[in-house]
Amino acid sequence: MNHVGQEVTSSKVETATPVAPILNSIKQKTLLRTMNCVGIALHSGEKVSLTLRPAEANTGIIFRRTDIPGSKEIAASWENVVDTRMCTTIGNEDGVTISTVEHLMAALAGCHVDNVYVDVNGPEVPVMDGSAQPFVFLIECASLQEQDAPRQVIEILKPIRVEIGDKMAELVPRDTFSVGFEIDFDCEIVAKQSITVTMINGTFKKEIARARTFGFMHEVEQLQAAGLGLGGSLDNAVIVEDDKVLNEDGLRYDDEFVRHKVLDAVGDLYLSGGMIMGSFKGVRSGHTLTNQLLRALFADQSTWRYVDFADRDSQAEPNLAAKSVEVVNLATATA
Repeated sequence: MNHVGQEVTSSKVETATPVAPILNSIKQKTLLRTMNCVGIALHSGEKVSLTLRPAEANTGIIFRRTDIPGSKEIAASWENVVDTRMCTTIGNEDGVTISTVEHLMAALAGCHVDNVYVDVNGPEVPVMDGSAQPFVFLIECASLQEQDAPRQVIEILKPIRVEIGDKMAELVPRDTFSVGFEIDFDCEIVAKQSITVTMINGTFKKEIARARTFGFMHEVEQLQAAGLGLGGSLDNAVIVEDDKVLNEDGLRYDDEFVRHKVLDAVGDLYLSGGMIMGSFKGVRSGHTLTNQLLRALFADQSTWRYVDFADRDSQAEPNLAAKSVEVVNLATATA
């Protein structure tokens, strides 16, 4: 048992091989072997099985509902996001959905997995311990294999920002991938926190992967009264009540709350379909604003371009000092 009530299994029992934390790997990667885990679905409270399978180059990340015979695949794409309340949910044209994909997507991004099939026998990815670490462990157990195709980079050419009231999310040009976040809660133990992490040299695994989702006791009670969050517990979330952390072991990081927001952003941004070459910043934002940022980005061809990593050095460099910022105010924007 990797965590209470959670199992990690494989057809072979081998020592986990650490994933190489190299940002500038120029080749795509998939898993070397199939791996499976079983955990609890956060909202239904039901037991869910998830299996990661190797995929051919240029497949991308594909989700499949194995509990629905003949169900069409769901590509992990910003275009397929159908709900962003409380978590990120993707779906296909037949109305088949899979929820809470962001923690697994963050682990795949942090471990540089380009191609994989994700089989789930229910409508939610298991929450595991509320962080991305169990999925990182699963990927490390599977090990990675390099494929004969270059990684495709989404290079940010000029700043773009979306806003709703006092909430903001933006992407700006940078020669690597970094994620910054600011939160501000009316709660003494959370309060104002900010962090920026450059995703190189294994920083995702070391600094972000173990940060758990969090919530406030009154919100948990409201969700469960509405039939949601039935799988939530101190085993898979940090719960705060009256400015105190209820989890017996406390926090994993002093600023675990804002680190988890970074984790969510990494996962949601990987729905872009590739590694981003740029810097993300979120201020009091969440799943909704990150998805709206990707939609705004891909709607404006002047803000980005695809670059094969192997060819990047031969490409003309963008103007990193560009001052103009494309801003979309979602509160006033019309369809």
